[in-house]
Amino acid sequence: MSGYRIAANQLRTPRLESVRTESPTVKTFTFLDKYCAKARPGQFLMLWIPGVDEIPLSILGADGKSKVSVAVRDVGEATRALHALGRGEIIGVRGPFGNSFTIAKGKTLLVGGGTGLAPLLLLTRELVAQNVKPVFVMGAKTEDELLFMHEIEKMCGKRSVVATTEDGSCGMTGLCTEPVKKLIESEKPNMIYACGPEEMILKVHELARWNGLEMEASLERLMRCAIGLCGSCMIGRYRVCRDGPVFTDKQLHQVEEEFGKFKLDFDGSKSRI
Repeated sequence: MSGYRIAANQLRTPRLESVRTESPTVKTFTFLDKYCAKARPGQFLMLWIPGVDEIPLSILGADGKSKVSVAVRDVGEATRALHALGRGEIIGVRGPFGNSFTIAKGKTLLVGGGTGLAPLLLLTRELVAQNVKPVFVMGAKTEDELLFMHEIEKMCGKRSVVATTEDGSCGMTGLCTEPVKKLIESEKPNMIYACGPEEMILKVHELARWNGLEMEASLERLMRCAIGLCGSCMIGRYRVCRDGPVFTDKQLHQVEEEFGKFKLDFDGSKSRI
């Protein structure tokens, strides 16, 4: 293990610079960390809430110098405790960990659902910086949960952003995978990127394979160590924390017996997603 990776794995304790409410259930937390600030799109970090737990989070923003941000949905004890913290309070950070998205040339299609939009936002910034303007499909249950929509529209252009909500409160009614088939036919992208609920990623994966397109997806799994030792994040032969979290369409095809169907619980047993 290189000196950089050893240092990145050591716990640092920055203070929160800001806390911003994004939706009724999601907040963005910003802090300073020289290691995670150099993260590539798709990488993740481990965030420790003192006295509670340590959780994996996709990196939403990284300015290359010092500033880092993560978007966190309140879904349980640890995230609820984090949501209760304010500016100036101490957290713990390790990372960045894992691999990253490749930056494709030509036309790209991004598909994100829920807080899966977080790593795709960092990716979009990088694509636009490389003069690649992607088409972006974003989905959520309600309009309130459509995260970072205005920022994505500003980068991609409103005509290149397709929003879907399950209740029809904004954009198209339905799942975000529904417009993907037509966009593949009309835009003819060279690459598809996806992040969100695994059932959503599975559908995008199937569409990509049917159309002979390259695809990369960021997966979420239970993570404890983040360095490939504990095995809690296994999917097939892969450790999501070390071999991912970004996987190619070929790798996803290799684990199709589990992908979109099963995950490991805290006791190591398999359960349906």
